[in-house]
Amino acid sequence: MNEPLPEMILANTNSESQPKRPHDLSINVLGTSFSITAPEDPAYLNDVLSQYETALAYTQGISEIKDPLKVAILTGFLICDQFNKLKQHVKEEQEHAEAQRSSEERELNQILENLINRLDAIMKEAHLFDG
Repeated sequence: MNEPLPEMILANTNSESQPKRPHDLSINVLGTSFSITAPEDPAYLNDVLSQYETALAYTQGISEIKDPLKVAILTGFLICDQFNKLKQHVKEEQEHAEAQRSSEERELNQILENLINRLDAIMKEAHLFDG
């Protein structure tokens, strides 16, 4: 029997309005086999599984841990660490982009103000010559 994933994990995070049809995925890692059902494209599910298997192999390669449960826990921890570092990097990039936009806006506003002042001066001069 397939294990349904918790609804919070299955929440539709894309902009599509129609829910996706559930698909089954067989998981066989660290000596444990089971199946899950998730409303995602099968290719996507297989990609996620492949990434997790790669992460497990990485954890096994950098540690001397042999216990499958400990390997799974450490892999999850390392994935969370990378996720948090990526979130922080994205936040910093967004802040940098916002600061850059603000700087460019100030510069453009200054240019615009200078142009308006020059136009005002030209119009005043023209008015003096007309009168």
